[in-house]
Amino acid sequence: MKNIITNINKSFDHRIRLGIMSILMVNDFMDFNNLKEYLEVTDGNLASHLKALEKDEFIIVEKLFIGRKPNTRYQATNLGRKEFQKHINALELLIKNQK
Repeated sequence: MKNIITNINKSFDHRIRLGIMSILMVNDFMDFNNLKEYLEVTDGNLASHLKALEKDEFIIVEKLFIGRKPNTRYQATNLGRKEFQKHINALELLIKNQK
């Protein structure tokens, strides 16, 4: 039998990264302040997890201005979507196999 945890991705095993990717899977993009509000985390904590996901090329960062105010928004990459879906599928398989 294939090892059922093979597709569990360590990049997503922290609750904040799991939350970030979950939000980005159902939204085209999300800005920093909304992510911070939804996840109820500090600026620094969110920034460090976003940087880790960006380093793994699971998200892309877009910096722009809305009026005169800077705005940073994030979007899941195709690779990020694919890897996150594999991660979720592996978790579901793990749960189903415990019955």
